[in-house]
Amino acid sequence: MQHRTVLLEEAVDALALKPGGTYVDATFGRGGHSRLILRRLNEQGRLIALDRDPAAVAAGRRIADPRLKVIHAAFSSLEEVLQAEAVEGVEGVLLDLGVSSPQLDEAARGFSFRLDAPLDMRMDTSRGQTAAEWLAQASQQQIAEVIKNYGEERFANAVAKAIVAARAGGTIATTRQLAEIVASAVRTREQGQHPATRSFQAIRIHVNQELAELSLVLPQAVAALRPGGRLAVISFHSLEDRIVKRFLRDEARPPQLPARLPLRAADLPPPRLKLVGKPVTPSAAEIAANPRARSAVLRVAERM
Repeated sequence: MQHRTVLLEEAVDALALKPGGTYVDATFGRGGHSRLILRRLNEQGRLIALDRDPAAVAAGRRIADPRLKVIHAAFSSLEEVLQAEAVEGVEGVLLDLGVSSPQLDEAARGFSFRLDAPLDMRMDTSRGQTAAEWLAQASQQQIAEVIKNYGEERFANAVAKAIVAARAGGTIATTRQLAEIVASAVRTREQGQHPATRSFQAIRIHVNQELAELSLVLPQAVAALRPGGRLAVISFHSLEDRIVKRFLRDEARPPQLPARLPLRAADLPPPRLKLVGKPVTPSAAEIAANPRARSAVLRVAERM
């Protein structure tokens, strides 16, 4: 499947671009958002793009544009990257969360049960534990907790038990092996969904520490924004969206102080963010053209 950038115009519009501003695309992917941002910047504009996936970084470095700097880094390193680039503040930060179509569609990456491949699942193939390595040494309880908490799989205990039983007979090394083990343990399947969907998603989130990375980057993104700068976040999963929603809500409120403290509302420091508009979801036409867009939610906030 060709990579289609989800909520392309909506996300870039949400940044309210200033043509000479400095922006961060913290999830470059295949550069859909970055290319549109560059088209809207003038010669003084600057775009710093991050991605933890070496394949995405390689694709980005093929774009010959002096205004673009593509850096191999997890977005939780945002503060460190901006310091290294001598950037003291930016006009906007974009986060497009989750796994990209090229990662899902390239069999060797091991993200999808639809293609038989080594069970890898790392977004950054240059470091860290593969899914196969983690499944080989994690306890049954650890596996069950990951699948329950990150996949919201109601048969998590049965899946973990089946994985531990199967690995006693040899390493679970491929996506097909894992999908068959999970399918044998999931007693009822949701209509139109493979029984391994939730477990694969959960193991991927754990291997890449996706929710922890998200919790780390959000405060760094707000700290990097200049007054009037925008933060735009696209999430694809209810757990991600919950983290984003709560963070933005909390940052858009004045500090919560003890009820009896003798302070007027006017004396409180103002919140760091204000929420911009309502959450944006893809149109019916976009979902029809790209079914992977169906769960996307865009949330936007502006630095006060």
